[in-house]
Amino acid sequence: MSKLNVDQRTIFDLFSDRKSDFLIPDYQRPYAWRSEKECQTLWDDVFAFSFPENDYSKFDSDNDEYYLGPIVTFKNESGKMEIIDGQQRLTTLMLLLRAFYEKFGRMQDENSKNTRDNLALCIWKTNEFRKPVMDKLKIDSEVATDNDKDEFLEILRTGVAKPEMKSNYAQNYRFFQEKINIFLNEFPSFFAYFPNRLLNNCILLPIEADNQNTALRIFSTLNDRGMPLSDADIFKAQFYKYYSHIGKKDEFIKRWRALEELCCENFHPSTGTPMDELFTRYMYYLRAKQGNKSSTTEALRRFYERDKYALLNNSQALNNLEILANFWDDVLSQNTARFSDEVLRRLYVLNYAPNGMWAYIVSVYFLANKDNNNNIDNDKFYTFLNKITAFIWAYAITNPGVNALRTPIYAEMVNIIEGRDISFSEWIFDSVTLKSMLNNYSFANNRAITKSMLTWWAFNDAEQPYLDLDTIIEIEHIYARKRQDSLKELRNPKNLEVLGNKSILEKKINIRASDYRFEDKTKYYKGELLDRRQNRKAGTKIVELIKLSETHKDFVESDIESRNNDIFNGFIKYLQQNNLIKN
Repeated sequence: MSKLNVDQRTIFDLFSDRKSDFLIPDYQRPYAWRSEKECQTLWDDVFAFSFPENDYSKFDSDNDEYYLGPIVTFKNESGKMEIIDGQQRLTTLMLLLRAFYEKFGRMQDENSKNTRDNLALCIWKTNEFRKPVMDKLKIDSEVATDNDKDEFLEILRTGVAKPEMKSNYAQNYRFFQEKINIFLNEFPSFFAYFPNRLLNNCILLPIEADNQNTALRIFSTLNDRGMPLSDADIFKAQFYKYYSHIGKKDEFIKRWRALEELCCENFHPSTGTPMDELFTRYMYYLRAKQGNKSSTTEALRRFYERDKYALLNNSQALNNLEILANFWDDVLSQNTARFSDEVLRRLYVLNYAPNGMWAYIVSVYFLANKDNNNNIDNDKFYTFLNKITAFIWAYAITNPGVNALRTPIYAEMVNIIEGRDISFSEWIFDSVTLKSMLNNYSFANNRAITKSMLTWWAFNDAEQPYLDLDTIIEIEHIYARKRQDSLKELRNPKNLEVLGNKSILEKKINIRASDYRFEDKTKYYKGELLDRRQNRKAGTKIVELIKLSETHKDFVESDIESRNNDIFNGFIKYLQQNNLIKN
């Protein structure tokens, strides 16, 4: 069982403790507090606490306390208190204490000397006689992607923020210096009270865990406002150590930032960060290389931390992550220089897959089949994309739930790595059973597979161009709901919600065409209506709807049933073409 040491302490008690040796680790994010926001709030809050109603005499030094929040740490192998939560707060308090120390350094009265000595005990380490050692700070920073951390340490050592320093550290330090000067001018008789009340009556809650993982779990539990450290932040630290060891620290920082920017542009996961998503996609490739077919997937951090992060402590790992990120950038930007039109059409359909598993097996396929220029054969890729589309769509109907899909997908990932064509031979479908399930399946709009099937069907037309991925598509009822509500024409009301009566349609057109008679809808489909400036409104790019507009004067129940049958038969045929139907 993990052990915790939790003990409410004043700033002075915590900072002046000889055992306090804080380290902001390399995986933390850069310092982000700004003077006009967080620092101003901190100053205002602590000032109002220290001088109620601007009156120093209304403060009860024996009982008044102001809680500043938790500090979550663990003692690392070097004996330092590695900061998991509270980095921004701790850094800012150090800058504030240093600004006070600088001001008291010029004062010679006894109270000022005592205050200065107490501040020094919080900023510098001490020798065995409790005297500050002025070249040994109580805090250090190793943040991998913070180029300004040296300014922070220099300010703490010297008490000077040089004019050329532009970092948040320097700006916030100058802010506190200015606030202290204003305070000293306005309330000179109060001045000695302020830092002492800050040190002795402002409370922190240090929580010391016995290891990093425990500390991270505590942080995630406590921190419901800020963003907890991601798995990728921890992995960044491993890369930073590796590249620092081989003398390429600056190169790594530049590459990491570019990679982070690329991921933020392209990945928008429902949980975790964009970088976590990239590491997840890469994880499936590594799992497959290990021959791992288990349907139980380890947590991301647990997977990579094995053998002291051996999977990351090599130059190939970062190279592969960059190559994979660039591949997905080309997929999501629909790069026609890299992919054929037919491949881009398949990829467009897969973007509306009923679950995200397709992205993982595509990542494995790409990394396993790329050439020395990081390209893949478009014809083979097209065949692969059709196969996984057919299988994932059918499996989502016969075995709902993404967890069920893991078993066949993970097995095929290993086949990909071992150079075999994917077949899903153990999971192919019976046409009669599948057709029955299709007929009895409720394709409600809130089910992901409904839009998946409709997108697949739209692109079953060879003339259908792929749309920009930023285009929002919705589900259109060709025979309008309100038409049935008012006319009750359908002998089987359930036909209103079958696939045969639905299509994908761009959102802007769907809003305009939602509840009109078919003859009115077709005008929106074909773009025949004019706006207020007498310009034609854009029509749909969904080819099937345009063709329906040209071949049908109305769309009635028999059309719904006929089209529904065409979709189901077309889907069975698609599975047959991909060898996914039993003979």
